[in-house]
Amino acid sequence: MFKTVESVTMGQPDKVCDQIAEAIVDEYLRRDTHANVDIHVFGAHGMLMVGGEVNSSADFDIGALAKKVYQEIGYPDDIEVFVNIETPSEEMKHVKNGVRDTIVINGYATNETRERLPRAVVFAHTLARRLDDLRKTDPKFSWMKPDGKVQISMQGDRVQAVTVLASHHVSIEARDVKTALLERLVMPAIGEDAVQIFINPIGEFTVAGFRGDSGASGRKICVDTYGGLIPHGDKSFVGKDPLRAERAGSFMARYVARDLVEQGLAASVLVNVVYTIGKAEPIYINATGVCGKSQGGKIDLTDVVKQKFDFRPEAIVERLQLCQPIYQRMAVYGYFGREGAPWELKVIQ
Repeated sequence: MFKTVESVTMGQPDKVCDQIAEAIVDEYLRRDTHANVDIHVFGAHGMLMVGGEVNSSADFDIGALAKKVYQEIGYPDDIEVFVNIETPSEEMKHVKNGVRDTIVINGYATNETRERLPRAVVFAHTLARRLDDLRKTDPKFSWMKPDGKVQISMQGDRVQAVTVLASHHVSIEARDVKTALLERLVMPAIGEDAVQIFINPIGEFTVAGFRGDSGASGRKICVDTYGGLIPHGDKSFVGKDPLRAERAGSFMARYVARDLVEQGLAASVLVNVVYTIGKAEPIYINATGVCGKSQGGKIDLTDVVKQKFDFRPEAIVERLQLCQPIYQRMAVYGYFGREGAPWELKVIQ
């Protein structure tokens, strides 16, 4: 089966917005663990807009925090920030338990890798992280700018194609960018296998970040979850407080799927959860396992999940200890398969 997955660096415009949104969530959680946060960020051509609804006792300079994150990512230019945050509407204030909308969630795990993610997803995130690491730590790559992207295509266990987009200063020729990234990024990862390799295939990439493109938080939902290889649900959890069902439910579905795979109940597991507005309990839960090649077939694990796990948002937040300021660092290279993330820890029996 041919699988194609992308990951992006921390300076890609959508991911800049994600990191700023999650930094804002983190700051609210540091000051008020009961904060109700729904933040959206948009950036383009020298400006950044932060909007949404917040109900919290905390108060801080959101614009200053946004600029700080932007510069820490690696953009030295000044950016104008507009902030328009309101309190939730009266109609929504009485809605409890975090379920403020109709929400469809999918959680997944597979024994394909130690991260319990598809191999192509792990490979793409690894190369994107490596691209950032070269820029930040290797003086020989001081010409590299923060905006970048990696696309991986695999057939089974074999890489078929690799595409790398890396922004750079005008001081380096496009052909030298290709040579450097081929030697230091791509070849160490794929070895001598004969694959299609595309590095900045359109040539120069010197106009990058918000100078060359717009970005919006919550838009890289495939990168954040399972690479688009399975359904990813209908809403992003970026910029939301942990009690939001789209965030709590997504992390719990992953936690459950991983647990079932770790137990050896199936080679891979897909958990589907549906919430409706105003209800704490999901109106639908389904868990399907796929057995290994030697066994074949599917197995229904729904009853196991319903008996063992509580999918009410408040129960999830308590179980996984989600009211921690940990989300900004998770906002690049995917939220799943991350060491130390509470939804990646083994289930306590």
